[in-house]
Amino acid sequence: MNESSAAAHSAPRAEAGPEAAPGRIVLLTTSHRVAPGLLSWPAWQALRTADTVLCADGAHPQLPYLREAGTAVAEASPTAEELVAACAGGRTVVVVATGEGEPALTDGLARLAGSGRIAMPELELLPASYDLPGARLLDLVQVMDRIRAECPWSSRQTHEGLAKYGIEEAYELVEAIEAGDRAELREELGDVLLQVVFHSRIAEEHPDEPFSIDDVAGGIVAKLIHRHPHVFGDAEAETPEDVKEHWLRTKAEEKRRTSVTDGVPLGQPGLALAAKLASRVRTAGLEVPVPRGEGIGYRLLALAAGAEADGVDPEAALRAAARAYRDAIRNAENPHATDAGGDTEDTEDAEDQEDWEN
Repeated sequence: MNESSAAAHSAPRAEAGPEAAPGRIVLLTTSHRVAPGLLSWPAWQALRTADTVLCADGAHPQLPYLREAGTAVAEASPTAEELVAACAGGRTVVVVATGEGEPALTDGLARLAGSGRIAMPELELLPASYDLPGARLLDLVQVMDRIRAECPWSSRQTHEGLAKYGIEEAYELVEAIEAGDRAELREELGDVLLQVVFHSRIAEEHPDEPFSIDDVAGGIVAKLIHRHPHVFGDAEAETPEDVKEHWLRTKAEEKRRTSVTDGVPLGQPGLALAAKLASRVRTAGLEVPVPRGEGIGYRLLALAAGAEADGVDPEAALRAAARAYRDAIRNAENPHATDAGGDTEDTEDAEDQEDWEN
């Protein structure tokens, strides 16, 4: 008799007969994203009251914690028939599922149940642990670790080499938002998230000042808590204006800047830069007239500052106008074509693996 048969037949059985109770099979599933040993109360109850607990994987991360809690676990892989036999007489067998979820066993049980020839035990799928919100981020970190280690292209990338992708993905995210495309928005958010995880993984390898994705997340958590004293402290804020005041005050305390222009990236698009500077001036209560001069640059600067004062994002407004111009160009090129509602994708430069993540 093999090990699985021995496990299935090790306990005494009630005499078979028409009155024999068929018993109960509990398939216990756990999440690898939750620390081992953190199981639900129903799961612990099932384990402690079971007649037999089986697991096919002797290295399952839950086993040391189950045994420490006094639950005997036999390493065995019974067939569906053997498992049903082990439940005879009203016995309960708990199977701690492996990462694959025991598809062969569940398929076998389904075939037996469908045959109608066997009195089947009660079958129960019992999740022993549940993923918390954000748990899939752990999968992303693990996948990024492996790609960084094994991919010939990804393993050679640097912060500087990836910088352009961060800009591109941010613009694609903005485009998805402006287009109102929910599916595209979800995808572009993923691409932006990838940039954060990729850069954080590269940062772990710095010889002098390494940091990880946990350091990045920890930093933004601390910042959010500090800048929301009305949520995490005793401060009060009843209006969006009150919240903005808290935010600006705590930000000023953190940055200790000497000018309202500190922290404004000069590499951003010109209209956005002009509007940002105008916003800083207005928020600080300064009286700084827009410089006047000859040329289109000064005229655009004045338009951008005026738009910001009116609550209009000049960059977004120009993009909207440019899209209308693009549509007009397409109509002029082919006045008889019908627009199917989708944009023609731009031809992209494929001289390297620029779109590897999409």
